[in-house]
Amino acid sequence: MLQSGAAGGRGCALCPLLGVLFFQGVYIVLSLEIKADAHVWGYVGENIKLKCTFKSTSSITDKLTIDWTYRPPSSSRTESIFHYQSFQYPTTVGTFRDRISWVGDVYKGDASISIINPTIKDNGTFSCAVKNPPDVYHNIPGTELTVTERGFGTMLSSVALLSILVFIPSAVVGVLLLVRMGRKSAGLKKRSKPGSKKSSIEVSADTDQEKDDCMAKLCVCCAECLDSDYEETY
Repeated sequence: MLQSGAAGGRGCALCPLLGVLFFQGVYIVLSLEIKADAHVWGYVGENIKLKCTFKSTSSITDKLTIDWTYRPPSSSRTESIFHYQSFQYPTTVGTFRDRISWVGDVYKGDASISIINPTIKDNGTFSCAVKNPPDVYHNIPGTELTVTERGFGTMLSSVALLSILVFIPSAVVGVLLLVRMGRKSAGLKKRSKPGSKKSSIEVSADTDQEKDDCMAKLCVCCAECLDSDYEETY
């Protein structure tokens, strides 16, 4: 959809928000909207996902194309690193050879890719372009990638997090057990003091213990009597 730009491109501050592009004296209403992260951070050797999503007013067909390009820092030179049309075609040359993986789904509006085994040399700007004829006018967002070494501080943070999640709960449980054992020990000492008043449960327990002692003594006496009768017989 084309409209005349009588006021000129400078007079439309809201055009980018409304999905309108000013190009060669005319306003172009974007029928294809693309979104990508402005900045992505990652670590050397750990796969990094470059997310790119799109919305099209037309149905997805086999004419849909996706192109990812890379521009090194402080350079105007760009290189193609990935192409999609019904099937994925990662680059087979250059520094990204065999290191670009397709992780998107065009039917869900996802045009994301993943960088395998990234290095610091991969730092730069990645751009995602999608065309779904007749929707061909769109913005081209850029993603600034920063790859760094995973330093000792990061590893230390991971260890600290592991300590918080594992060791601290264990320590709390241990303290609770010690407190419980201390209370139980204090209760036993209190009951062992002379003149201390016992509860009905404690009195009942003592009575049962006395009965058991009496029964044990009675059994011993009976056994002694039987032994004496046996000796008298012989």
